[in-house]
Amino acid sequence: MNADKQIAGFVHGGNVHAWAREGGGEVTAVLDYSANINPLGLAASVREAIAQSLDQIVHYPDVEAAMLKTAISSYYQVDTAQITAGNGAVELIYLLAHILRPKRVLIPAPSFSEYERAAIAAGAAIEYAYLSPADNFAIDIEWLCGKLPGIDMVFVGNPNNPTGTLLTVSQLERLLAAARQAGAVVVVDESFMDFIIDDQKHTCRPLLKQYDKLVIIHSLTKFYAIPGLRLGFSLTTPELARKLHAAKDPWNVNLLAQAAGVEALADAEYQHKSRETVWQAKDSLYAGLKALPGIKPFAPSVNYILIDISASGRDAVQVRKLLAQQNILIRDCSNYPGLSASYVRVAVKLEEQNKILLQHLEQVLR
Repeated sequence: MNADKQIAGFVHGGNVHAWAREGGGEVTAVLDYSANINPLGLAASVREAIAQSLDQIVHYPDVEAAMLKTAISSYYQVDTAQITAGNGAVELIYLLAHILRPKRVLIPAPSFSEYERAAIAAGAAIEYAYLSPADNFAIDIEWLCGKLPGIDMVFVGNPNNPTGTLLTVSQLERLLAAARQAGAVVVVDESFMDFIIDDQKHTCRPLLKQYDKLVIIHSLTKFYAIPGLRLGFSLTTPELARKLHAAKDPWNVNLLAQAAGVEALADAEYQHKSRETVWQAKDSLYAGLKALPGIKPFAPSVNYILIDISASGRDAVQVRKLLAQQNILIRDCSNYPGLSASYVRVAVKLEEQNKILLQHLEQVLR
């Protein structure tokens, strides 16, 4: 398969607009389990911040995103010089690949498709490290380290999307030490880390000053339910941050997104409630899925669950279409490298919404 076809073949969840166009429905009528967004929705404080900023859109946004970087620095305990603000985390993944131009990129599979798309767009060759469902898609760090010779960049999702697997800081530090020996850049995607109640056991942020080839990618759109605004950031060495800043669109983060980010990071009540709500809902949904015949859900760490439906007699396309007829969208995972038409992914929503999903999924499986 050539690169153009390979890139064109990827799709994402959350495309409620396509569903509405194809079926003639209203976006507000859909239960979207295909995108992993905080089920609490937009915080009232963030909604107010956006409303109060509307009159300011006659001005260009701050090129430096100074207030946003200060908020990120304070909340995540990192230096502002390490921060590059992005139009979502994906922009920064592409920008990073464009700047560093790796020749060979190692990607555990399955994982977020934009790692591959960004690498291919930068002219890199891809080497997959295929994870095994028999091991619940766990990443064996020693095994992954053994694949580093000859690699220029390795991507690791933590938590990984769509499998939900989660690595500890000590595991990642082993990878970083091996990557230093191999001369490889390690890109750790922590886009779902905010959903973790105790992230200190898992985040690489404290290792930034120790490992100059560590890059952390972080999305703010999932946890704060603002995917339509697009907001994320990267954490790198100050030198690389300067290169990223120089290479990006100067106004890449719009004024409303910057205002939303500042307010979101200050809303401790929303943050606490979100973690507690998702933590309880994911366990309840996981238990409900395990009780359904013909499927095997993989234990979640955050707000999404990968499901093997191979024993149900249906494939991912069939299940997705049947649920879409009931105004429920799920993620068909058949286009992930390392997965097949036997896999789907569902987001974690509120308890009452999850009951609706379970009821319809049981009907479809029958």
